[in-house]
Amino acid sequence: MTSAPGLMDRFYRLAPVHRLERWLNAMPHPSTVIEIAPDHVAAAQWSNTGGNLESYATESLPTGSVMPSPMETNVTQPDAVRSALRRVFARVTNRGSSAALLIPDPVARVFILPFESLPRRRDEALPLLRWRLKKSVPFDVDETVLSWMRQTGRLDNLEIIVAIARERIIREYEEILEGLDTRVAVVMSSTLATLPLLEETGSSLLVRMSGKTLTTAIVQDSNLCVYRSSEMTSEAGALEPQAMLEEIFPAVAYFQDTFEGSITHARLAGFGAHPEIYCDALATEMKVETSPLADSPEGRRLDTSAKSLVRQNMDALVGWMMNGAA
Repeated sequence: MTSAPGLMDRFYRLAPVHRLERWLNAMPHPSTVIEIAPDHVAAAQWSNTGGNLESYATESLPTGSVMPSPMETNVTQPDAVRSALRRVFARVTNRGSSAALLIPDPVARVFILPFESLPRRRDEALPLLRWRLKKSVPFDVDETVLSWMRQTGRLDNLEIIVAIARERIIREYEEILEGLDTRVAVVMSSTLATLPLLEETGSSLLVRMSGKTLTTAIVQDSNLCVYRSSEMTSEAGALEPQAMLEEIFPAVAYFQDTFEGSITHARLAGFGAHPEIYCDALATEMKVETSPLADSPEGRRLDTSAKSLVRQNMDALVGWMMNGAA
């Protein structure tokens, strides 16, 4: 195994909705959370108890500073990213020395795999998962960090949700923060961090944009059923609603065919200043109740400060806080 000591224990803690099982190896939940996105960096400091927002800040990045990819160099302008983070940190009060780091979705591949059984011991399960994924990822599985969780499938079978990424790329993001005297305690992709903002009942469709990446996730009750991340031709706001619909239809069709059910509600995030254009298109085409994530039942239950973050497309920072409260 080529991952650095302790790195695997920092890679991903997933709770799509509140009832989902924790990762088998318990990980810390820092009150400081940092997101490095293609076009911005952001940080929030949450209270240790109660999940109250103490401070937050965000800074734009020069175009091309971060180029999300599962294969190639991601942080192409490290000095620009580091400088933006310094400005963010100067405005985030009581920031701890350790933090959760949220990274762009394309960095990691997420799979939902059926298994008859999987050993509970990490050293026994890891080789089996690497072998299973060997032909499914475009990189050497022996040079990756990998984490997983169990869930019960629709036929009461065992399913394993696996997140896998190249170790070298994860280190690019970590090294930026280490240069700013910040220890990365947990690494997680931004959409996985956002999932606790979905309802716990019914079938929730999340459509989320970050830069040019559109990620589609479907959660049914307590299970993650579908996860799909794709590169689009335009960023949010410039993307044609029809292009969004064409991208999410295969995921929805797969869910309907496989789970013999329908989407109960759809939530959109990251669609800029006029999300209603995309909400209306999705609601009209799919005949399903649709809203921006901030206007969902979970969003309406947030306090004013947390809801403001969601409206500013910093939903992943809020989802991280809710993950810790699960």
